[in-house]
Amino acid sequence: MSSLPGPEGPEGPGSPDGPKSPEATAGDADAARVVTVGSMKAGAAAQAAAQRDALAPAAEPGTFPYKLIATDLDGTLLRSDETISPRTRAALETACGLGAAHIVVTGRAVPWTRHILDDLGYEGIAVCGQGAQVYHAGEHRLLTSVTLDRQLAGLALAKLEAEIGPLALAASRDGVDGEVLVGPGYRVQEGPLPVVEFTDSADLWSAPLNKLYVQHPGLSDDALAEVARRIAGDLVGVTMAGPGIVELLPLGLSKATGLSLAARRLGAKAKDTIAFGDMPNDVPMFGWAAHSVAMANAHEELKAVADEVTASNEDDGIALVLERLLADRGSFGGPGS
Repeated sequence: MSSLPGPEGPEGPGSPDGPKSPEATAGDADAARVVTVGSMKAGAAAQAAAQRDALAPAAEPGTFPYKLIATDLDGTLLRSDETISPRTRAALETACGLGAAHIVVTGRAVPWTRHILDDLGYEGIAVCGQGAQVYHAGEHRLLTSVTLDRQLAGLALAKLEAEIGPLALAASRDGVDGEVLVGPGYRVQEGPLPVVEFTDSADLWSAPLNKLYVQHPGLSDDALAEVARRIAGDLVGVTMAGPGIVELLPLGLSKATGLSLAARRLGAKAKDTIAFGDMPNDVPMFGWAAHSVAMANAHEELKAVADEVTASNEDDGIALVLERLLADRGSFGGPGS
């Protein structure tokens, strides 16, 4: 789940472990622009190597049964106050001590994720922006970034508004410090991070974007996402990431895309991964991972495709699953042990 305003194997495309590459449009410099942001520096390489080295062979006595633990942030890893419970933190630390690696996979763009990762002391690779950004938290650097084709996005918006009327808009600009732009009438969730208001539509398109946010005065989030896919799904990706958060993305992009890229860097594959989430934007990640766990507070669309449902994010849902897996391996004595 994203908490942005408003309020996705190595074998290549089509394989279980392979990302689906966003389509590029000839003649448009922004067409699903994929940017590799420099080679990894020595410090970043060392930190990523440590995260990768944690991925010891699983399913052996005394090890955790999955190499990679992928967690969404909002509504999943984080409680409503944007903290992680001590119990969940302890379960993650125990699993990682037994050969697993924890990777954050969030709809939030980097500027809205960085402070949380810093507070957690998280220094490895994270997947942000619905899979658009692979971010090295220890170095505060983007490793890869995918941007939205602004020409296609403009056409998608025009088709949508011709069908259902005016939309309230917001947008996430590309980059570690990319601004979140908010247009007239867009309902912004309260929070500590700033947004930049705009009234001239030219400002919306003046710099590379990761995604657009759309709201409609009369349609529910689910209804808006459904009609957007029907009308403009051949131009942009559409996902619903939380209350008031319907997003238009580069075509073919999802959390599964970004997670598969990050996992490749870490030497892990889909079959090595357990994933936790709560919103429809987690569906592709659930389809990619070997085992998927929806939170009790999850959207019904996600619960329908999950391998299991755990307790809510407020009730240590991630910890309950990890503790069970650890107990099955004989490596966990339960809370308070």
